[in-house]
Amino acid sequence: MSNPFLARFDCEPALVNPEAQGRFSALLNGIASHELAPVVMSTEFASNGDFWTELGEYRTKLIRPYAVKNGVLHIPVKGVLLKDFPYQFFGYATGYEYIRAAFDRGMADPEVKGIALVFDTPGGMVAGNFDLVDHIYGARGEKPIAGFAMEHSYSAGYSLISAADPGRVYVARTGGVGSIGVVTSHVDASAAMEKWGYKITLIYAGKHKVDGNPYEALPDDVKARIQARVDDLYSIFVATVARNRSLKEKAVRDTDALTFSAAEAVSNGLADQIGTLDDAIAAFAADLSKTEDDQMTTKDTAAVDQAAIETARTEGHAAGKTEGHAAGMAEGAKAERTRITTILGSDEGKARPAMALKMATNEKFAALDADTIAEMLAEMPKEQGASSASDDKTPKGKEGAANDFRGAMNSAEHPNVGADGGRETPKAQQRAQRALSMIGHGAKAN
Repeated sequence: MSNPFLARFDCEPALVNPEAQGRFSALLNGIASHELAPVVMSTEFASNGDFWTELGEYRTKLIRPYAVKNGVLHIPVKGVLLKDFPYQFFGYATGYEYIRAAFDRGMADPEVKGIALVFDTPGGMVAGNFDLVDHIYGARGEKPIAGFAMEHSYSAGYSLISAADPGRVYVARTGGVGSIGVVTSHVDASAAMEKWGYKITLIYAGKHKVDGNPYEALPDDVKARIQARVDDLYSIFVATVARNRSLKEKAVRDTDALTFSAAEAVSNGLADQIGTLDDAIAAFAADLSKTEDDQMTTKDTAAVDQAAIETARTEGHAAGKTEGHAAGMAEGAKAERTRITTILGSDEGKARPAMALKMATNEKFAALDADTIAEMLAEMPKEQGASSASDDKTPKGKEGAANDFRGAMNSAEHPNVGADGGRETPKAQQRAQRALSMIGHGAKAN
């Protein structure tokens, strides 16, 4: 085989559309006969790592294009797709290395707002394809990625276009996508060799060393092993498309490697929209502008919302303090009224009403609860004219206490309500003496 590019597919599994066999061969023959063929065949990959300058400005523009229009990077994916071919060779062939280099440069380029992969390919090599697909798929969300089948994106081309963002696979109305399958071949030239009078004798070591040679018919066990390899690659292809397009693997297998028109592809989920390249690119660019505007609006709104949140938080905190203070005052007043009523209504308070009133309303006793005051009153002399528990004519309970309470509240200054500090209580007699001295009364014996 005289064409080194065609030789890459000899007896190798491939991701190509067999219907395009004529075009496929013509494209690869076209590279070999092109005036720049010596350039692309002299090296299979960038030798010094300076991908965008090593060929010189003129040749780089020709076979390593990098075109950004209105914020959209256009990456042409045309012709046969090849590994170890770091070029975009017009409509003849495109290398996986070139696609990745252009894609990565676009992702890092601040002038690029979105990436458009523009396809017209019958397919290409298995080697390098799925790794590139995973690389593009893994970059989803960093910048918008769209795929445009203008006109066709078959097999190896379809696996790549499927990695575009959901909703962003476009097909020309006369175009097509699909051919999700793997193919290889074996040529049995034994009959022709016999006809021409040739007999080939293979001398080898290792039982399977010459499996698949073209000088004899393909044995069944060898064919089975080749088929198993093809099936494994097919499973990878199916799983990749199912993941990229959010389809069931069965649905992808059920396409049976058929090719589909634009309308059919949109119907079965292999594509999203139909349109011309100009219209599709314009829609993509407009969507990028809208996305950018939405992001700016979101940032501005977020800033405003954050300011509003901070203001509301500050105001809410202040309001909470005010409301809490008011609620605390109301609760304290209620507790004070209950305490005074309890002291004045107790048997000890009724026997010593004047002293009970002073101790209930004096700030010096504010920290003592009603029971403690009652214990202290019990140790003090009863007052003349005061009723006892047995001869009290004043109604007991809430009604009698209320009368005393109204008088106390009308005549006394109301202290702030304190909390019981939990301090130790002295003996009752000592407490009584201390209480009398605190309010300026001397103790009198009964």
